[in-house]
Amino acid sequence: MSTRTTVRTTGVAVRAMLVFTLVLGVGYTLLVTGISQLVLPWQANGSLVQNSAGVTVGSALIGQSFTDASGAALPQYFQSRPSAAGDGYDGGASSGSNLGPENPDLVSAIESRKAAVAELEGVDPSQVPADAVTASGSGLDPHISPAYALLQVRRVAAARGLTESEMRSLVEAHVEQRDLGYLGEPRVNVVELNLALDALGR
Repeated sequence: MSTRTTVRTTGVAVRAMLVFTLVLGVGYTLLVTGISQLVLPWQANGSLVQNSAGVTVGSALIGQSFTDASGAALPQYFQSRPSAAGDGYDGGASSGSNLGPENPDLVSAIESRKAAVAELEGVDPSQVPADAVTASGSGLDPHISPAYALLQVRRVAAARGLTESEMRSLVEAHVEQRDLGYLGEPRVNVVELNLALDALGR
């Protein structure tokens, strides 16, 4: 191949690379970003949630721990499920425990959590739902089951000076149904529920 042909071929390749970089790397990215901002801006920007003062306090997609500095549950808040992500709900360390269902450490942790939840809520351990004592696969799931949310109604109502009926109505208003009517299970977003609680000013 002659030097002239090599130079020409190289020039064509470089121009093609620049064109496709602009079209696919810049143009396509701007197009998709623009469409997402027009059609689904809240989701495109991280599904951020704000408190009643308008301060961003997290994302509706990532759970949070509602505990004090020692790790004890704050009685005035609904509690999330356990998290195996870092020190708990660490977005930089998303993971499950990777322990099998018969692993002695996991079995022991579940029994310990079940006893702690039962004591906190004043119920028999047999009444504690599975999601109250097990972490999700990502360790970041912000949802709990309606059963676990309703189990906490009495404690949170007492701490907030509300009636159990008022608290139960608030929980039921925050139950998200199955996606498309059949995917997944009904669930309650703990972050959003606790924000609604704070908005009551009690």
